[in-house]
Parts: sequence; C-alpha cells; structure tokens
Amino acid sequence: MAVSFKYWDDCVDPQDMEALWADPEVRSEWINAGETKGQKVHLSRDPDGQPYLTQTEMKAVAGIIVRRHFVSQIDSATFSGLWSFKPAVALFLFSFFPFEMCPSNTHGNRMVFKSHNNIMDMVCAIAELESDRQPIATRYNKKTKETTIGIMQILAKTADWLVSETGYREYEVEGNSKLLYRPFVNVYLGAAYLRWLSDYDQKERSEEFIVRAYKGGTKKATHKSTLLYWRRYLSVKESLPSRKVFEVGPMLDNPSVSSTPVQQTKTTGAADATWDSKVSSEDMEEMWNHPDVNKEWSKSGEKRGKVRFSHDAEKRPYISRVELRVAAETILSKYFSTRRVKAVSAQTALCALAEIVSMRFVNGVGPRPGVMGIDYPTACWLYKYVNSMANVESCISTTSDLGYKAYKVESVDDLTKPFVSMYFGAAYLDWLSQYEGRERDPQFVVQAYLAGPKNVNLQQTGPLWLKFEEALSQYEDLKTEQGACTIL
Repeated sequence: MAVSFKYWDDCVDPQDMEALWADPEVRSEWINAGETKGQKVHLSRDPDGQPYLTQTEMKAVAGIIVRRHFVSQIDSATFSGLWSFKPAVALFLFSFFPFEMCPSNTHGNRMVFKSHNNIMDMVCAIAELESDRQPIATRYNKKTKETTIGIMQILAKTADWLVSETGYREYEVEGNSKLLYRPFVNVYLGAAYLRWLSDYDQKERSEEFIVRAYKGGTKKATHKSTLLYWRRYLSVKESLPSRKVFEVGPMLDNPSVSSTPVQQTKTTGAADATWDSKVSSEDMEEMWNHPDVNKEWSKSGEKRGKVRFSHDAEKRPYISRVELRVAAETILSKYFSTRRVKAVSAQTALCALAEIVSMRFVNGVGPRPGVMGIDYPTACWLYKYVNSMANVESCISTTSDLGYKAYKVESVDDLTKPFVSMYFGAAYLDWLSQYEGRERDPQFVVQAYLAGPKNVNLQQTGPLWLKFEEALSQYEDLKTEQGACTIL
C-alpha cells in the first residue's frame, strides 16, 4: 500500500509536533495559514498534489534534530561564562552562539563543525537537491536496483546499517523501511550519515568530500561525476532563506536613503559590470531597438557591445526605470500570451515589485538575488514543475508542458541576469494568480510574491500592499494597452 500523509500529525510523534509548535518561525507560518494548535496541521502540497515541507518547516526539523541528537559535547572553555546568566537566557544564547561540535560515535571518531547552523544548512541544502523537501519522494536506480526514500533520500539498507553498526538507534527502523517516509526519522538518519562521512577512514573530511560522498559514495567523492552535484549544492546553500522576516526596503527616490542609486558619470574599467555580459545578444537587440532605451543609452554615450550599468555611490550596479520597463515589456510580449484579468498591468506590477524587493539592484538585496528577488530553488521549481498543473488559459505560450523553460538557471549567478530574473518573476506572478486553482486578486498575488502564499492576510491592508501601491506611483505613465498581458 502506497504511503500517503495529509497532516503533519500522520507522520510526526506528539513530542516532535510540540517542538515544531515551539519554533517561533513555524508557529507564525502555521497560524498565518489558519492552523490551530491542538488540531491536525495540514502538510503543504505542490501543484502535483505531493506533500512537501516549507523551507521554514525544513529548517526547523533540521534544527531540532541537530540540537537534540548531535550536540553532545561543547567546548567548555568557550562556554565557561555562559551559565553565569539566568538559565532561560543561557539556553537562548546557547541556541544561537557558534560552537565546536564534536560528538563521539561508536568508533570514537569526532565530527567538527563551526556551528550547528552549518550542519542545519547542509541538511537543508541536501534535502532541496535530493527530494525538493518531499517526505514521500522515492527514486529508483536501475543500475543498482535500489530505491532511495524520503526527504534525504536514504536507502533502507543504509538506514539499517546506521542503526545496527554505528549506534544511531533513536528511531528503530530495522526491517521497517516505511518509517523512512517520516520527516524526523529521515532527517535524523541523513544527518547521522553526514556525521559518519565527516571523519571517514579516521580522517577529518572537508565539506566538499562529505557532500560529494553523500551523493555518490566515498569512492566517488573526488570523481568528476559528483562535481556538478557539489556546485549545485553550493548554489542552493547560498540561497537558503534567512530566518529573519523579509523587510521591505525604502523607495529609491528618497534622497535621505544612503543606498539610493545615483546616476553617476560612468567610468570604464575591468571592474565595471555591463549589460552585454549578462544579457543575450538577442535580448540586447530588443533593448537597442526600443526608442526609450536607445535614447537613454545614446545620451549617456553607450556603444553596442559594451553597455554599462549605472552604479550607486557604493559602486553597486542597478538598472534605470526605463531599462526596467523595457525588460518587463520584452519578457511579457515574447513569452506571455494575452490575458486580461484585472486592471493592473503585468508590466507595471513587475516594475513595482522590482522596486520593493531589489531597489533595481542587478545583484538583488540581501538573500533575494536579482532585480525580481526570485531565489534559486524557486526558479528551479518553476523551470521543472509548475506548468504540469497549469490550466489551458496559462499566460505562458512558448514553454513546454513541464515548466517555464525559456531561460535556464544553473546557478544563483544566473538570477543576477536582468532578463532571467524578470522572466522567473513573471512566471511566479503568473502561477500565484491561479494559486490552488483559483483566480486570485491583486492583493493576494502581491502579498504572496513578497511573503509567500501561506503568509497572506487579506483581512487587512498590510504594509506590503501599501508599499506596492507606493511603488506603482513611480510607473503611473505605464498605461494598460489593449491586448497587453495582464497577470494581476
């Protein structure tokens, strides 16, 4: 019988549910989604109907497992003064203070990390790569005729070995592989395997060795076949969300803001970023052919083949509002077919959102890369999966049935390319406009884009929507033309 979970309570012990509710980020996310403590909590589902852990839930599970089972020895010198605080304060500091983690396993070996946050990030990044955080995911290997299971994609025989030979007996999974579908069990054993790899063959191993060995086995840890996995891991790890709440930045035109881009005299030099290095020749031709861009670039002395970005006072590259408008217009006209839903045009919406999430900085702001702030896991997911559930009225006209594929993302750096970021920003807006199969209004789409669809509160006009309206005022001259694609 196939394994299926509808609620968290179906796959988690009561004590683990208590631990999740005790996590402030998880509690906030669940309450905002309409969940109530004491009642069953729904698992999120992707457009294919598969249950998955949100990134907040994934980080919480990893953190609980690491702190509960893998923090057994602490450098007493580092924390000699910690317990002079009141117990509650000391425990709080302990939760966030970096330390050397050196738990012994049954062979007397030790695993050293700078902080438990490093281990949590490693677990979370591997979970993204292996299963997209799906607890019931499986993968069959035709060559070995074996099936990996769960969030960390553990083999049943590996789980049995970890329990019987290395002493990881917190969860008795021997002979019962169905337990590997349970998030806490799977993450525990995945972390245990990472710890074992960290001092494989009595040697302290690097993060690269651990990750590549996790993918291909210890014999393939330095083989070229696992190199791409390591690079993808680094990109995913870099883009893991901060545990801080996303803060909306100030508007660009406020002269009191130190980060306001300043149109300075552009200077040449190897360090200068250029449009041509981040945009295809086809897209550059579209930019040059637009009269507004042509006028702006000609006025600033730009030459074909070497168009420089503007830079702010701190030498950070950003794109002008004219450039932003035309990039949005080009993406929508080339890849999104006509659909009129609401009065706010997709072009205006994209420009306003770019003002909020990135302040038009090419590399983005904080943990959100690129002008549209779409992170690497989201872009990969949009590329691979979204359109498999899209209805016949989908805005996308040139992509396949399996995803938004007009632009490819192989690393976080690809999302600092203006057209790539704009494309996936438009794709995400399109998906949100039909979230869970229902046509959504502008307030929902905007709040969902900025804070996630599970964190939308339509009962009141929040600061995110007000900030969006403020940003829209910067583009009042963009009229919704007859036949223009409208997402919102």
